[in-house]
Amino acid sequence: MSRSEQKLVQYLNEAHAMEEGLVRDLQSQIAMTPRGRYRTALETHLRETRDHAKRLEARLRDLGSGGNPLQAVTGTAQTVLGQAFAVAKMPLNLVRGSGGEERVLKNAKDSCAAEALEIATYDALERLARALGDEDTARLAASIRGDEEKMLDRIRRVIPALVDDVVRAEIKGERTYDPAETGAADAVRDVAAATKDTARKATSSAKRTTRQARKVPGAANAEGLVKGALASEEDLPIPNYDSLTADEIVAKLPSLSQIDLAKIEAYERKHQGRATVLNRVSALRSDEPWPGYDEMTAEEIAARLRDSDDELAKNVRAYERAHKGRSSVLDAAERELAHA
Repeated sequence: MSRSEQKLVQYLNEAHAMEEGLVRDLQSQIAMTPRGRYRTALETHLRETRDHAKRLEARLRDLGSGGNPLQAVTGTAQTVLGQAFAVAKMPLNLVRGSGGEERVLKNAKDSCAAEALEIATYDALERLARALGDEDTARLAASIRGDEEKMLDRIRRVIPALVDDVVRAEIKGERTYDPAETGAADAVRDVAAATKDTARKATSSAKRTTRQARKVPGAANAEGLVKGALASEEDLPIPNYDSLTADEIVAKLPSLSQIDLAKIEAYERKHQGRATVLNRVSALRSDEPWPGYDEMTAEEIAARLRDSDDELAKNVRAYERAHKGRSSVLDAAERELAHA
């Protein structure tokens, strides 16, 4: 690969990492934004952003970056960093500000900054591509930039209405933010409705429906963060939470699912903010070996492992040791590793 192609691939990877990170950030914003003009704009842009990422991936393949191990590793690292930044922002998105209206407004202002950064990124990519005679990449950059410019305009046009909501809520005491109308609440209701409907036919099928809904990337995490930010003590997975010491809570954390850990994190940040608890939650927060793992029984996991490779078995062993530590799951993972 020539130096000019390497530079193009670098810029494309940077843009792709940004789009992947924005997907996670948009999911967290939608999860706590009530129905209305702004949430509609976020949902539309989430679809656009996923499409942007796919188009950038396709262009990278056309340039042959997939065959270059160094470029592939660099691209993967940039994508992971972009997603990590978005995930790190999720709890902040959910608990910042004195009320729901203020949180939505602050997130909208942050989104303006993110869109401006994206526009500048595609300005640079288009200029570089044209300088190197790559018209396909230049057209791609210009097309995506057009979507980002439209989104920035949408957000700026809705900000006055969001400020008016803050004034009504914070100054006049007229609440406009209804947690029951947020994206996460809608998702939970959809899952509950699907589960109830399916339960009429078969309980096991209903459980699968619920687990399937949580396999959407970011959905379970966003659901836990929203629930924790809005939860009372009675809603938490650890009974009598507020009366427990930090050490007592820390001892109970490994048995929790990722969604419950997210719930504890958001609740703790909103209330006591104890570093001991938050640090332990952070250490336990990680990707499941596969989407929906935490919702599965030990028997279901063992069955899945029978068709796995050694890498997946290692991931299951490490995750299970750090969390529930079920002997049947660990034994199944060890058997697969022995066979491999």
